[in-house]
Amino acid sequence: MSEESQHNEKQVHAYNQMMRRVKKTLGKAEKAAAPRLRQAIENAEERAVELGELSREEAVQIGDYLRRDLQDAGEYLAGDEAQEFKDWLRIDLNLIENQLFDMFLSVADQAKLDMLDFQEQLAEATEYRTGEITGPGLLACMDCGEELHFHAAGHIPPCPKCRGTYFTRPAET
Repeated sequence: MSEESQHNEKQVHAYNQMMRRVKKTLGKAEKAAAPRLRQAIENAEERAVELGELSREEAVQIGDYLRRDLQDAGEYLAGDEAQEFKDWLRIDLNLIENQLFDMFLSVADQAKLDMLDFQEQLAEATEYRTGEITGPGLLACMDCGEELHFHAAGHIPPCPKCRGTYFTRPAET
């Protein structure tokens, strides 16, 4: 396995691990009315650095990816319909391990509650770039409209059609 491939795998694993930590912190927060989503992500970043899983810069970058994906999911969940969330993902839920989907949905529900805190950041959070990590769902190339389907967290590749590097989540159709 190449060094770059190992690095990419490390970052995708870190995204999933930080998502688990955010969910765990939010579970505790519900009982203790403690940290909100922003604090939960910061705690997950700190923990990844403390455990030597990521450098501070990498942890902040992965945290930014989590914020972006959760903000996008929270915005979509504003209609309070799980079916709409399924449509947002635009993939058959059978393709996603139930555990991963449940974890993502649980955190996204909390993100919905914290949505007002993120309104000013929302406009910036809707653009996705090659090399970043994203969660499951559909991205569309901003240059040619080609759709990329993600069934799990992963790095965003260049557009296979036009080699474009900027993507967005398509609007509901």
